[in-house]
Amino acid sequence: MEQKVSTKLTEDWLAVIVGLFIFVLALGILFGGDLLGWAVTTGIWTNPALALNPVAKGFAGLPGLASLLLTYLFLLAVMTIGAGLLKANIRKFIVAFTVVFIISYICWFFGAWAYIAATTNQLDKFGISWSLNLTSEAGYIIALVVGLIIGNFAPGFAQAINEAVRPELYIKSAIVVLGGYLGITAAEQLGLATSVMFRGFCAIVEAYLIYWAIVYFVARKYFKFSREWAVPLASGISICGVSAAIATGSAIKARPVVPIMVSSLVVIFAVVELLLLPFLAQKFLANEPMVAGAWMGLAVKTDGAAVASGAITESLILAKVSAEQGINYQPGWMMATTTTVKVFIDIFIAIWAFILAWIWSAKIERRTNEKIRLGQIWERFPKFILGYMATFFAVIIIAVLAPNLVSHTRVAMGEANVFRGIFFVMTFFTIGVVSNFRRLWEEGIGRLALVYIICLFGFIIWIGMFISWLFFQGVKPPIAG
Repeated sequence: MEQKVSTKLTEDWLAVIVGLFIFVLALGILFGGDLLGWAVTTGIWTNPALALNPVAKGFAGLPGLASLLLTYLFLLAVMTIGAGLLKANIRKFIVAFTVVFIISYICWFFGAWAYIAATTNQLDKFGISWSLNLTSEAGYIIALVVGLIIGNFAPGFAQAINEAVRPELYIKSAIVVLGGYLGITAAEQLGLATSVMFRGFCAIVEAYLIYWAIVYFVARKYFKFSREWAVPLASGISICGVSAAIATGSAIKARPVVPIMVSSLVVIFAVVELLLLPFLAQKFLANEPMVAGAWMGLAVKTDGAAVASGAITESLILAKVSAEQGINYQPGWMMATTTTVKVFIDIFIAIWAFILAWIWSAKIERRTNEKIRLGQIWERFPKFILGYMATFFAVIIIAVLAPNLVSHTRVAMGEANVFRGIFFVMTFFTIGVVSNFRRLWEEGIGRLALVYIICLFGFIIWIGMFISWLFFQGVKPPIAG
């Protein structure tokens, strides 16, 4: 008897709808209508009164707090409609979402304080002598910690906001929006030297095939993790962290707690890499600047931290080479190499999610003598990846067919990306809320962190450096002027 397919809307499909809705609104700018320019953005700040601003210059007259209020109301309306489609309790959801948004944005705001977020190449800009050097992604860590405190020490409050504690919905919506942002980044990189593009693609294929297999083997063989744990862990360490862990976890139907725990580790260790690797690159790779740039893209596992690492590395190496050798390289090439490599890695998410969905349907969980139907693979395949691919390729097509619209498309995707950042910070806050310390320890988060440390610092960073050297050794940025 053929199994009946449920027609109930899932969070997976809702994330596609939400992400595409924001994406389409952002594209309004191509037709002369800036529909999202009022959205709030939080810059790195020393004066809190100047931190909040509308993302578009055309709305510069709008006060920051008014921009924040409009952003909240817009998301509240969109997500409440979504909650209704999911048959959630609307009244409870509205109250709970308001609390989740406020707490998450406060964390995001304080994470952007210059003494926390400013990187070494930004200290003079903000007139400060020191900083924790964490980038604005520190807001994710603050949100995670606050969520953990609430989830473990205020269970009554956590239960009261439970209707809007939906980390998978938020992260999947963010990934759909991310596709468009990566699309325009990739489109703009088409102007880079062909060799950089080709070398970047070869480097990530080589690195990923090595990374994933070794991490999976170590987790299974030496730490005795089940496949459910080993797959998201290998993907999180190997590809691009949070997005990859969520996507591949969905592909194999892992319990939500699995990719959530991996995602928490990804952000924490990305910050550690951000603090260490640029200075190692300055010390040992100053004469191979493009190798250093590619290394940041291969080694650092979140987009924001990777690009920030590339920027810091470029700043440190440009200064050192200029002072010691009198060579002034054209700025931008090292960071562009980092971004190019990272974009290729991010694109790989969709491919790997499909491969894993097929493997789990056809090999891992296949019953004896059972014929594998496409419907089984489709059921496993994470639908939000379709949204991610749709936004990515839509932007690429626009760039190819109408090159004159690339600059406008970048502005549009920048506005959409504001919501990706908000979804991300709400994701980490709600991850904390649903993470019980005792349960996490029983599930093996200590061993999970140990696998991460051994794999990341034992071989991933160094294999990444070797592969970067293999493909980018001898390639130099142009001389300025």
